[in-house]
Amino acid sequence: MQMTFRWFGQGNDNVSLSHIKQIPGVTGIVWALHDVRVGEKWPLDKILEVKKQADQYGLNIDVVESVNIHEDIKLGLSSRQQYIDNYKETIKELSKVGVKVICYNFMPVFDWIRTDLFKELEDGSTALFYEKSKVENIQPNELVNSVFKNKDFTLPGWEPERLDQLSELFEAYKNVTEEKLWDNLQYFLEEIIPVAEQHDIKMAIHPDDPPWPVFGLPRIINSSENIRRLYSLVDSPYNGLTFCSGSLGANGKNNLTGIVKEFGERIHLAHIRNLKRFENGDFIETSHKMSDGSIDVVGIVKAFHEIGFTGYTRPDHGRHIWGEVCRPGYGLYDRALGIMYLWGIWDTLQQTESSV
Repeated sequence: MQMTFRWFGQGNDNVSLSHIKQIPGVTGIVWALHDVRVGEKWPLDKILEVKKQADQYGLNIDVVESVNIHEDIKLGLSSRQQYIDNYKETIKELSKVGVKVICYNFMPVFDWIRTDLFKELEDGSTALFYEKSKVENIQPNELVNSVFKNKDFTLPGWEPERLDQLSELFEAYKNVTEEKLWDNLQYFLEEIIPVAEQHDIKMAIHPDDPPWPVFGLPRIINSSENIRRLYSLVDSPYNGLTFCSGSLGANGKNNLTGIVKEFGERIHLAHIRNLKRFENGDFIETSHKMSDGSIDVVGIVKAFHEIGFTGYTRPDHGRHIWGEVCRPGYGLYDRALGIMYLWGIWDTLQQTESSV
């Protein structure tokens, strides 16, 4: 298991590379060029600048999250080819600095949805919260205006240019069914995977967050059945998965340890976080500690250990603790605590195995 930490870049985060270097066992950053508009080719000079910054601290830049997919590709429009060609060129540029994994998603319009970015927990910390009834009874524009607009931080998946086109996007998706979205994903993969193979970069799709339809938009990467279908679209080890315990785990019917064991060979990146599910469909993110939430974090780490996982892992969202002012879900302190919790489980498994 190779431990990484998500970093949003100099001047775009309260977390520095110096901070990350001090977290035990972290060997690399998970990064992206957040100032490049979705669909554009990533400039090599900007990529090289990130490598130069990470090299100063002995951190690799093996994992990119995310090279986002332009909506025209998801919609299957005739204009999609120019954006797919740009994507191919970005893959080629990223290979020049040793990138090994690209995380991406195929969620229409919204990459992820929450109704409160700083919901208070019993211990006084705050965390990302999803209120099911609110999503079911609010218009998308109302949610955007009340939760996501006019913030002092960038939120991947909620870029201003996307929010400004919300009405147009919903109109465009009006006739896009799940089957049509599958067709468009297959077209994209058939175009991209041969380039990824040639340049030795594994594509790792992120599950839908949450793993069910929202605002009438289809969601397709949300269950074991659909992960099997994903793999069958283009049967290549370069067509893989980002396992996310929080996204998949929001639906209690998903067997997370079973997913790790069945699909582990093509899991190229693991996001491990905990959340607490409520009977009414709400959920709130918690500390990584298993008893604080509904996710079997110990069982997940054990499953990865049993399959001999050597891929990349990162602590996913954490709480906002100790008065830290930070991007929602991405505080330094709780994610660092999460890493130590994950290492504690892993080291215990390693020691138990060696003593047998």
